[in-house]
Amino acid sequence: MSIQPVPAFEPPYLMTVFTSVRTENPDGYGETSVRMNELVKDIPGYLGHENAHTPGGLSITVAYFRDEESLQVWRTNLEHQQAQKKGRTDWYESYTLHVGRVERSHGFVRGA
Repeated sequence: MSIQPVPAFEPPYLMTVFTSVRTENPDGYGETSVRMNELVKDIPGYLGHENAHTPGGLSITVAYFRDEESLQVWRTNLEHQQAQKKGRTDWYESYTLHVGRVERSHGFVRGA
């Protein structure tokens, strides 16, 4: 399996940038993360997401959605809301969420 960024899509679309620092013992986080990845993929208008982690413990997830409606479906998903509550009580020391509209998008793949 090769590592590739989420492809460029025809704008406009939305992106969410979730930046976080986890607690020392985030019990259950991994399993819930896997479940959230399964759930979000079933949302019409979900375009993909990317994760990155720094050696110092900062985690960044960027997710892409076709429109406000598809993002709203994700925001109001009950399992996602339960995971958010668990995140605030157990898994995160801190986090920030940014939502923006993508106006330009292009990509490059060597050999394509």
